[in-house]
Amino acid sequence: MKKLLFIVSEDWYFVSHRLYLATAAINDGYEVLLLSRMSKYEELINSLGIKTIDWPLERSSLNPLLEFKAIYYIVNVIRNFKPDLIHAVAMKPVFYTTLSSIFVNVNGRIFAFGGLGFIFRSHKSTAKVLRLFFIPIFRLLLRGDNIRLIIQNKDDRKLLEDCRVIDRGRIRLIRGAGVNAKFFFPKYVSHGGTPLIILPARMLWDKGVEDFVICAQYCKKKKINVKFALIGDPDPHNPECIPESQLKKWVRQGAIEWWGKQDDMLSIYHKADIVCFPSYHEGLPKTLLEAASCGLPIVSYDVSGCREVVQDTVNGFLVPFKNRDALFIAILKLLEDSKLRGAMGRKGRKMILKNFTQEKIAAETITLWNELLK
Repeated sequence: MKKLLFIVSEDWYFVSHRLYLATAAINDGYEVLLLSRMSKYEELINSLGIKTIDWPLERSSLNPLLEFKAIYYIVNVIRNFKPDLIHAVAMKPVFYTTLSSIFVNVNGRIFAFGGLGFIFRSHKSTAKVLRLFFIPIFRLLLRGDNIRLIIQNKDDRKLLEDCRVIDRGRIRLIRGAGVNAKFFFPKYVSHGGTPLIILPARMLWDKGVEDFVICAQYCKKKKINVKFALIGDPDPHNPECIPESQLKKWVRQGAIEWWGKQDDMLSIYHKADIVCFPSYHEGLPKTLLEAASCGLPIVSYDVSGCREVVQDTVNGFLVPFKNRDALFIAILKLLEDSKLRGAMGRKGRKMILKNFTQEKIAAETITLWNELLK
């Protein structure tokens, strides 16, 4: 039996983005082990036949002792499990798995970036320093015919090619984690009353949360009948985390509601009329796949990742980056035209069924695994 090791920073991310892929791997004859920081999802993961090992990883840590410990865990798990293939997801897991190859070798290694995020795209001085460190080491360690790098959008692919991090022939474009289109289905009904606009995301500055709030404040000032709701929690391990005190301050100002993280996202999408997602950069946002699958029109900035899901004037509006006036105007167009909302929603659903189902994405990924193992 072929052995597959997933290395993912958090179990909740594995459940939302890679669980279907792991179960598809089991059905394809793989024995699957997950190394991740485990929490309440461990029992669910185990119940599907996936073995787990808790990984003491702190995503925001720069403590050398903790980082060496995280790398030691990878080396130890590889030595004991002896995987034929490793599939590591996101920056730290990918970087530490490449470093572990100094000590142990594996037949095939897949490295997947959800998005190039803070290190590659932020203009902050911390990110610039980290780039000086990461890029040369990646160039050194991402050598060898047994490595493939999965990128979720064309912009990230070009950025990595320009940085010459890895040979172009070993980069693969697989667009996102896919979506369960049977579960996330449309409910084309007229809600009546006050329209609801949602931003489903972690509460991070670079998810455009403040831009969403300012747009809501515009609407309140102009006495437009609409409700804006933030759906998601802060992520304290992320340098872009918005303090809870700031979120509560915005709520007190009266233009938005903050509903926190919701386990039943399907009912949230079914209550909503529009998804506004003014993120600054993305790999390929799963929340937009879910929204489009539920037949919702989307307004987002014209940035990497978002433009893979939103076709301007087809299933939503792409507005110029950080142009809050354009964001407001696009939302206003949708608020004033329920037929346009419905037409865009139906086109989005059709796009999902054609290009972004989890079955299609899993099949592409398993084909890549098998290609590498040959």
